[in-house]
Amino acid sequence: MSAEAFDVVVAGGGPAGSTAASLVAMQGHRVLLVEKEVFPRYRVGESLLPSTVHGVCRLLGVTDELAETDFPVKRGATFQWGGRPEPWAFSFEASPRLTGPTSFAYQADRTRFDGILLNNAKRKGVVVREGCSVTAVVEEGDRVTGLRYTDSDGGEHEVGARFVIDATGQESPLFSSVGGTRDHTESFRGLALSGYFGNGCKRLPEPHAGDGLSVAFDGGWFWYIPLFGGLTSVGAVVRGERAEKLQGDREEAFKALIAECPTISDLLSEGMRVTAGKYGKLRISEDYAYHQTTFWRPGMILVGDAACSLDPLFSSGVHLATYSALLAARSINSVLAGDLDEKTALTEFEARYRREFGAFSDLLTAFHTTAGDEYPEPESFVDLAAGVSSGEAALAAGEPVLPGGLAVSPDGLKWLPDAAR
Repeated sequence: MSAEAFDVVVAGGGPAGSTAASLVAMQGHRVLLVEKEVFPRYRVGESLLPSTVHGVCRLLGVTDELAETDFPVKRGATFQWGGRPEPWAFSFEASPRLTGPTSFAYQADRTRFDGILLNNAKRKGVVVREGCSVTAVVEEGDRVTGLRYTDSDGGEHEVGARFVIDATGQESPLFSSVGGTRDHTESFRGLALSGYFGNGCKRLPEPHAGDGLSVAFDGGWFWYIPLFGGLTSVGAVVRGERAEKLQGDREEAFKALIAECPTISDLLSEGMRVTAGKYGKLRISEDYAYHQTTFWRPGMILVGDAACSLDPLFSSGVHLATYSALLAARSINSVLAGDLDEKTALTEFEARYRREFGAFSDLLTAFHTTAGDEYPEPESFVDLAAGVSSGEAALAAGEPVLPGGLAVSPDGLKWLPDAAR
């Protein structure tokens, strides 16, 4: 078994892992990122929020690269929900925290978006090793001091590090090493069955043609997300007994669900489902609503879906992944610079991450229990739906709203100790 040493080793090369690795490397630290798959690789979850595009991606230096893609521009979202039969929409520009040039996001196919972030990490000096499966953390007493992984040829490796970041997602092989338990939100337990449709799918009328649509029906709700070249991501989120019945013939089950939802049926009436290539499979995602009772221990931090996950109604997945990565990177940068002790820095990370996760969780609970006659106040609702309700200056205009929280350095990459405020 070969051994190496880095300041930080990151497990997972998705948005959370690539973001955390880049932001730490940008401070001059030695960072290794190991990823199980070889990019490009497929992921669902295409709908981004302005906080990611204009906040985190700006810090990473990839906003111009995103602008050069053919990702559809997303200016808000549309819902057909609860007791209201007519659709209603919101626009990101309704938030005072988002100025005109930043009041949009993208509907980004994750194969390319994740690739942009991982390639950027390489440019920032991160050592990236793909086709490597993490197997365990290395421990000395109460502290995590490294990581073990197996390469594509079966070779076993051990890496020492000041910090290990687990960004390996829902199926993380490492998350339990942080301690605590993974608690599932019973009211949201179920599964999502999703696929893609090609040219011919209808779009919402302007100015909402690039927006995602969420439609409630008796069995759950559908997402309908326009992507590049006429491609459309369509998924049904169902719970309870309905979820159990979808474990058989996925094709027939998907057709039956679409038939139950007239709005989705109409939008797909002239479109054909993609049945070949990376977009040709019908995929099931299960038990997507959970949180770990602790997000860190000495030497180890969970980010993204390794720490917590939510019902995808408000497209919060990539936002929570990249925001948690930013918070983790700030804490690590502050500790490695000698500005803060580890407990202070990582307590700040967890408090802010839990606050953001909790805000989306509360909104989801309200939406899933409403009859459709009442909705949150427009401004506060849009702030949250855009990912800027935290008031993080790095994500949008405003001051941090977490009482007693640490201040942030001008570059957004470290916490400021009390003496430097």
